[in-house]
Amino acid sequence: MSDLPRKAVTRTAKLAALPLGFAGRATWGLGKRIGGRSAEIVARELQQRTADQLFKTLGELKGGAMKLGQALSVFESALPEEVAGPYRAALTKLQEAAPPMPTRTVHAVLEERLGEDWRELFLEFEDKPSAAASIGQVHRAVWHDGREVAVKVQYPGAGEALLSDLTQLSRFARLLGPLIPGMDIKPLIAELRDRVSEELDYELEARSQREHAEEFADDPDVVIPDVVHQSDQVLVTEWIDGVPLSEVITDGTQEQRDRAGQLLARFLFSGPARTGLLHADPHPGNFRLLPADTEDGGAGQWRLGVLDFGTVDRLPGGLPQPIGDSLRLTLAGDAQAVYELLREEGFVKESIDLDPNAVLDYLLPIIEPAQVEEFTFTRSWMRNQAARIADLRSPAHQLGKQLNLPPAYLLIHRVTLSTIGVLCQLGATVRLRDELESWVPGFLPIEDMPVEDLPVEDLSIADLPEQEQRVGDAAAEA
Repeated sequence: MSDLPRKAVTRTAKLAALPLGFAGRATWGLGKRIGGRSAEIVARELQQRTADQLFKTLGELKGGAMKLGQALSVFESALPEEVAGPYRAALTKLQEAAPPMPTRTVHAVLEERLGEDWRELFLEFEDKPSAAASIGQVHRAVWHDGREVAVKVQYPGAGEALLSDLTQLSRFARLLGPLIPGMDIKPLIAELRDRVSEELDYELEARSQREHAEEFADDPDVVIPDVVHQSDQVLVTEWIDGVPLSEVITDGTQEQRDRAGQLLARFLFSGPARTGLLHADPHPGNFRLLPADTEDGGAGQWRLGVLDFGTVDRLPGGLPQPIGDSLRLTLAGDAQAVYELLREEGFVKESIDLDPNAVLDYLLPIIEPAQVEEFTFTRSWMRNQAARIADLRSPAHQLGKQLNLPPAYLLIHRVTLSTIGVLCQLGATVRLRDELESWVPGFLPIEDMPVEDLPVEDLSIADLPEQEQRVGDAAAEA
């Protein structure tokens, strides 16, 4: 597959063949079992063949098909181990690479968007892409001022392909459901569809990346490459080296895993507080682990490089305070207060009455990582959570069906789940509570907040430093 298939009929035919293939393999498996082969061996072969077809098709089509594959890949931790094994390698491939588009197509886009003399902008330009994603691919180059850069080139017809794929995929979303127990695929596809126009807009992406790069410019732990040049369908940013997070997941040391996990959690929660933006595409292909700058970070530490700001959630006030409030109240065991807050925010519809204690029991296992000083995220923990909610006989499943996810929280919810999925793939031990206390409004009770973080309306003269208290007392006497 060398180019992005642009004809809707071609893409639709490929996607439509997926459920037919699933059905065909099921018939094949039944025949093998009738022929005497063990159900376990047949099931394993069936899963492998399904994985090969599904993710080969999604990767080749790029567009919305690959976007869904990348979104699904971070939930691999939720799969039962006997199912996850055959899928894991195929899923991981989607996090880093896809078949490239022809060099002539790349050159044509660059000539159209940067001008006939586009080569003069670069001292060097590598025709072979260094990475490929759902709507574009990245080429390594050297800018005319000597800086190493990443040149992101959008696939011609990417917008039409995205919309066409996601429309087609939504039609057989139920068939994909068993891939991720306890997760409804259709809302995920609908939400991806809502973000299409933003991700195709490189001007918007450049603005989001510049804001992050400026805010994190002096950060010792997080590296955001700055934007060098932007035009329609072409985005040039500073190049950063490093170990892709997908490689840390497969081959990293425990030190690397823990460090990557801690910094990933820190970036997730600190980003909205510092920039008013939430990076909303947290699959491993968008992160790198870089050696620390010894002048800033010290030897032995690692930094997190963050790429791709095409999808962000705009949160001018940071993460909504009800998130922190509900976490704090749940940890305190205040079932009634949690229930009232969830109802007020729309998580419980007015037409539904639930037992507050049952809601608390539903939430507590999910927020276990926030209950302790440090928590080791594992695939088994993620699988247990998914199984608890997916089991049709469990109280958690029955209650979960009655809860509602308000639109304002949809992207935040997906990003949080995706990040937790990556932490479980890493097997990282993370001090999550530290990040929640530092960055999530409402998580700390007022009495425990540092004075500099207190809202003005909650400050009293007793909160001020001693010298300022004396000045205040003198002014009052005068």
